[in-house]
Amino acid sequence: MTQITTHVLDTARGRPAAGVGVVLERGDDNGWAQVATATTDADGRARDLGAVAPGEHRLTFDTGALSSFYPRVVIHFTVAAGEDHYHVPLLLSPYGYSTYRGS
Repeated sequence: MTQITTHVLDTARGRPAAGVGVVLERGDDNGWAQVATATTDADGRARDLGAVAPGEHRLTFDTGALSSFYPRVVIHFTVAAGEDHYHVPLLLSPYGYSTYRGS
């Protein structure tokens, strides 16, 4: 099983984004199933979204309070077998966002 964590940084303000809702889902032939939900802490982190099996997953961030243009950001990613931890950050400004596989 692979541990999933994330954090959200508000790049327009230069600070962590606290209070952002996050949903982790796993995809399969039947669609998407919710694995976990969290809200980012004062440091902008969701530290324990649980452990997942290999396969396709997505994180959905409720970003409407930070960007009226991007009320939600969805990041799809694939978990490979044998990985212990995936950290998937979101860098957000009112009119743009980026992500990467962190450590």
